[in-house]
Parts: sequence; C-alpha cells; structure tokens
Amino acid sequence: MLEHGGKLTAASQQFGIPLSDWIDLSTGIAPRPYPIPAIPAEVWQRLPEEDDGLLEAAQQYYGASHLMPLNGSQAAILVLPRVFSPRKVAVLTPTYSEYAPAWHAAGHEVSQCSADDILDSVADIILLANPNNPDGKRFTQQDLLAASERLCIDRRWLIIDEAFADVDDEQALVHLAGTPDAPNLIVLRSMGKFFGLAGARVGFCAARPDMLTRLARQLGPWSLGNPARFVAKVGLGDTAWQINQRAYLRQASTRLAALLGRYGLAPGGSTVLFQYVPCDKGAGQAARFYDHFAQRGILVRRFTQPAALRFGLPDTEAAWARLEAALRSLPEFDLNLA
Repeated sequence: MLEHGGKLTAASQQFGIPLSDWIDLSTGIAPRPYPIPAIPAEVWQRLPEEDDGLLEAAQQYYGASHLMPLNGSQAAILVLPRVFSPRKVAVLTPTYSEYAPAWHAAGHEVSQCSADDILDSVADIILLANPNNPDGKRFTQQDLLAASERLCIDRRWLIIDEAFADVDDEQALVHLAGTPDAPNLIVLRSMGKFFGLAGARVGFCAARPDMLTRLARQLGPWSLGNPARFVAKVGLGDTAWQINQRAYLRQASTRLAALLGRYGLAPGGSTVLFQYVPCDKGAGQAARFYDHFAQRGILVRRFTQPAALRFGLPDTEAAWARLEAALRSLPEFDLNLA
C-alpha cells in the first residue's frame, strides 16, 4: 500500500497527541470545503441515474464535451491501464505515487522521466500531472498540445492529471481532450482539491467517446453514488462560491509562501493549495523537519525521493499562529537549505 497524506490517526498514535489537537497540512485539500447542501431522502434511496444533471453541470464547468463522472480520479488512475494492451509508458518523476504502480500492475513497461525529458519520450503513452504533485511543476498548453500532435501521428497517447488545475488553470487542456484537436488526449479532473470534497470521491475523465465507453465497461454500473452526484452537481454550478474560493486560496497561498520563506523554508514550487520545500541536505533533514512539526501537532507531507516537505493551507487563524510558532522554533543548524 502506497503512502499518502492525511493519516492523522496513525500520527496521533505515533506522537501521543489527541486526534482533535492536530492541524493537517499534509493533503493539499482546500481547508474550506464546499458547503454541503441538504440532501433529500430520495437521493439516498434511489440508485444513481445518468440523467440527473451532473454531466451537464460538469460539461459547463470544465468546458468539455466528452466527460465521464468517476468515483474520484483515482478510479481512472487504477482502471485506465486495463483499457490498453501492454505498452511502453513514460511517467513523470517525481509525481503522484499511484501512477507507475497501476500501469506496472496491468502489465505495461513503465519508465520514469524528468520534466525536461518527458514530452520527448518515445513511449506509447506519456502520463503527467499539470500542475504536478508534489513539486508544482507546470507545462504550458503550447508544449502539451505540440506533444499531443506528435504522439497522435503514431497513434500514441498523452494522459494528464489536472487535479490541481481548478485555480491554476491557465494551462489546462480538459476542454480539448477527445476533440478533433486532441483525439489522443485524456485528462483527469477531481473535486477533492479545490472543492475540498475528497471524502465524496468525485472525479471526471475527459476523452474521446470510444475511450470513455471502454473505461465505463471496466468500471461497471453506478461508479459514483447518488449523494456524491447530488453534491457535485450543486457545487459545479455555484459560480459565486467558486469565485470566492479562488480569491481565498490565492490569498492564503501567498501568505503561506511568505511565512515559510520568513523562517528559512523558501518554497521551490507550489500550487495555490500547497507549498513544496526541497530539503537539500537530504532525507535526514526532511525527517527531522517532519518530526519537529509532528511533535507540535502539525502534520505535513514528507518525501524522500527527492527529499522535500509539502505544506498545505491552515484553515483558521489559530492554525496559522501554531504553524508560525513551530517555524520560529526550528533548529537553526537545519535551516540552511542552500
């Protein structure tokens, strides 16, 4: 089982701090989620129906014509490898840890490529996240579309996970996935990050219709429950809340970057939902930093390859104050990241 953020119960047991006393900055999920509306009883009682308006709401929000709702984008990450016969697959590194194992388990030959090399790969399928998780690396629309065009000539594919693109959306390509302009492009989107609805497990895959049909056959019926569909439809259509959320996240992101830099942890990459801090002294330094924050009830995300920390956004002024106090007390000998 791969490690992910958000393991508060395990951290509580390891460090002997009650669960209620933790600040979770480990997940990259918006700290202020979409306010859940009242869910009618019949939504819980009936099986999901495809004509409930969710697809139309998603098409309008993403500007995409060919979409499929999923039980989180994770469902597509796990199932897409089974849609293809064994191929050579190039995966960006570092990136989300679930991609490569899913393709390897389905019998594909997986190689890992840096951001400088991935778009020039000769693999049959290129897979990356944009913005990337965990380091915030961004690829331009121009470069991605040029790569898609080259790949299409040889019937190769480009798969992009845009889980963090709801605010950082200048380079997003979800609206072109599966269209005549990019028939070999598959794009994944998630409502877990910007909308803060990770527990609802709502995601979407954008691709050409025949690919979505193949994906649907692998997923089977009712891949997304009625309550999640109901909440997702309302959230996708709430443009006023989305405008306010974007403004709030941009302001909080700027504040977090400045706070980390003030205490010697200048970010080396980011999205509006997290700041990525490389630890140039290696995994030992990352482990010491991680323990320092955890001992104060603050859970951050630690990476070993390459060594780094990722900080999500605090949700209250009290949380901001606790984070600053923890930063202020960092050991001076460990603060030189240059």
